[in-house]
Amino acid sequence: MKINRIITLLLIAIATIFCDNLKAQGLFVGTNYHPHDDKNIEKIKSDIQLMKSAGFNVVRMGHLAWDSYEPSEGQFDFAWFDHVMDMMNQAGIKVILDIAIHPAPIWLHNKFPSIDVVSATGNRLYPNHRYMDDAGDPNYQKYALRYTDVLTKRYAKHPALLAFGIDNESGDGPISYSETVRLRFIEWLHKKYGTLEGLNKAWATHRWSRRLNSFEEVGLPTEGQKNGAPEKILDFRTFVSSEVNNFLLAVLDKVNANAPGTLTNTNAWYYSPLKYIDWSEIAYSGKMAREGCGFYPGNSLTTNWGVMNAAFGISRIQFESKNPFWCSEFTTMTAVPNSIRKSAYATLMYGNQMVCGWTWQSMWGGEEQYLEGMLDWDGVPNRKYNEYKQMATEFKKIGKYFPYKPRPEVGMAFSFPSQMASSSFPEQHESQLQACWNLFYWRNMDANVVEISRSSLNYKLLFVPGVTVMDDKTAAKIREFVKNGGTVIMTSNSALVDASGQVFKTTHPGQLSDVFGIRVGSFEETESMNEISRKAYNGKKLEFTYKGKAVDMQSARFDIIDPKGAEVIGSITSLDKDYPIMTSNKYGKGCAIYVGLPADGNVLNPLLDELIVELGIKKGPDVPLGVMARQIDKNHYLYLNVTGEPKEIPMKGKSRSILFDKDYNGNFTVEPYEPEFVELK
Repeated sequence: MKINRIITLLLIAIATIFCDNLKAQGLFVGTNYHPHDDKNIEKIKSDIQLMKSAGFNVVRMGHLAWDSYEPSEGQFDFAWFDHVMDMMNQAGIKVILDIAIHPAPIWLHNKFPSIDVVSATGNRLYPNHRYMDDAGDPNYQKYALRYTDVLTKRYAKHPALLAFGIDNESGDGPISYSETVRLRFIEWLHKKYGTLEGLNKAWATHRWSRRLNSFEEVGLPTEGQKNGAPEKILDFRTFVSSEVNNFLLAVLDKVNANAPGTLTNTNAWYYSPLKYIDWSEIAYSGKMAREGCGFYPGNSLTTNWGVMNAAFGISRIQFESKNPFWCSEFTTMTAVPNSIRKSAYATLMYGNQMVCGWTWQSMWGGEEQYLEGMLDWDGVPNRKYNEYKQMATEFKKIGKYFPYKPRPEVGMAFSFPSQMASSSFPEQHESQLQACWNLFYWRNMDANVVEISRSSLNYKLLFVPGVTVMDDKTAAKIREFVKNGGTVIMTSNSALVDASGQVFKTTHPGQLSDVFGIRVGSFEETESMNEISRKAYNGKKLEFTYKGKAVDMQSARFDIIDPKGAEVIGSITSLDKDYPIMTSNKYGKGCAIYVGLPADGNVLNPLLDELIVELGIKKGPDVPLGVMARQIDKNHYLYLNVTGEPKEIPMKGKSRSILFDKDYNGNFTVEPYEPEFVELK
C-alpha cells in the first residue's frame, strides 16, 4: 500500500510538472472582460463568439467586482458566472480569474468603518473610488480571505481556469492615517526595536525636542513634502508595505492550499505614487507563478519613450524570476493604428507571454466609462479588435518558440528603502535605476533588476544606482561580490544612510569606502558652481571627460571625491578646476567603480562599452539603431523596427521569415514599425 501511494504521488507530481510546462509554452492573446456589467447571457454569448473569431485564447475576468459575487455579507451569487466559465471553456478560451479583494464592497465598509481611509488631517474619507481601503485592517483581511477561500474552492478545478489573479494594482490607493493604523504601527515598532531607547535612537528624537517617553506617544507622519523626520517616514512606509505584502502572501497561501498547482498572476502596479510598496518581497517569495502588470505605453506609434517606460515596468516587477511574464492588461483606448501590435512585439523581448487588452468593450458607466475598448459602446467591433485579431494570428505562427527566456549577465539594484529615502534628492533612486536600464535597452541586451539582499548576484557586472540606504547585509554582499571577482558601478546618492535612515557618521560611501578606495566628502550644487565655470556654463550643465574625450551632461549636484588608492578615470572639466568624478579601485579579484554623478548615459556609455568587452559580456544582435532585437534560441531571431524608415538587417547565409512566409538570402529589410521573426537555415 505504501509503495502504491508513493507511485501515485510521483505520477501526480509528474502530471503537475507536465501541465506547468504546457502552460509555459506558447503565447496568449485576449482581453479583460466584465460580464458582471449586465449579466446578459445573449450578449455574453455574442462576445465570446467574437473573441473566438479573433483567435483569442485567454480572458481575464473578476477584477474590481467583489460585490458582483457577494452582493451582501455571506450571500454569494455564482450561478450566473458558472455559466460564463462553462461557455469560455466550450469556446476554448482560458480564464484568469481575479480574486477581487480590492476594492472592498460598501457593505463591508459599513460593517467595519475602520476599513475606511482616513487622511493625515483626521478626515474619514468615503470610498468614492477604487482602492479606498485600509488593506492592513484585520476585519478587511478576514473577509477578503474568506472571499478568497470561497472563490478558489469553487473554481479550482474548472477546466477553463488558467490562473487565479491575486489582487489588482496593490501599490495604488491612498495610505490611511487612522487611529487603528497608528496602533498597528506602534505594535510593529515594538517588535522591531524592542525598547523605547532603541526607537528614540533610531529616530534621532533628540533633534527638535521629539523625544518619546512611551510608545503610545508615537504619531504618524503627515502628508506632503515636509511630512516629518526621514527616519520615521522610512519606518512608516516600510510598515505600510509589510502589511500589504503579508496580506498578499496570505492570499497566495490560501490559493495554493485550495488549488495546488494552479498558476497565480497579478497586475502589480506596486510603484504607484500613492502608496508604493516593496514588491521584491513578493517577487522573491516564489509564490507568484507569473509576475504581471498593465502595459500602457501611450497612444503613439512614432515615439518610443512610452514603450521603453512600460518595458522598464516589466523588468522592475519581474526581478530575477525565470518564469514567463504576463501583461495581464494591455493598451487599447485611442492608440494609433499598429502601435498596439508594435508594443506587443516589444514585450516579447522581455519575456512576456501574454497580451491581454484592457478592455473588451467601451464601458457603459463608472470611472472609466469614456475609456475605449475593442468594441464600441453599442457592441460593434472597431479597429482595435482587428489589430488584436492580427496579433493573435501572428502569435499563433511563432508561439512555439516563446516565451523568450532572458539570459542576463548584468544586474541593476533596486532598493525600496532607497526609493523612500531618495525623495530628498533631485534624482530619485528609481530614476537612476531606469537610466541604467536604458543603457541595455539601446544595446538589445538582457539585464535584471535585482534586490541585492535577496539575490545570489550571479552576474559579471552589478550597477548600484543611487542606492541611498546601505544596510549591513547589502554592504556585505557587495563587498563579497567584488572580492570574488565581480565588477560594480556605484553612482551618486548611494550608501549615504544606514538602515534606520540616518546619515553615516563614518566615511562615505558608508560601509564600502575601502572597497571603492575613496572618500566622498560632500556634494556641490552645479548651478552655483557654474558661477566660476571656465567655459561660461550655466544652470546644471557640466563637461565630463573620460580618457581624453569630453561630453556635456546635466546634473543638479556632483560629489566631491577624495581618492584613497582608487585611480581617477573621469573628471568634471568645466569648472574652476578639474574635479575627480569617476574612480576605479581593485579590491580582491574584482573592481569597484564609483561615479559621483547620477546615472546618465552620456557618462556611463563609454565605460560600459569597455566593460562589455573586458568582462566578456555577450552583446545583443548586430542591428542598426532603431531596431529592437533578441536571439530567441540558437536558430531564431526576433526583430522590431521602431522607426519610420526601413532598416536593413545584416545576416549571413539563408534564413526564412516565419511571420511572413518568405525566404531571405543574406541581408533583409524590416519595414517601418514592423516586426520580423526569422529562422536560420
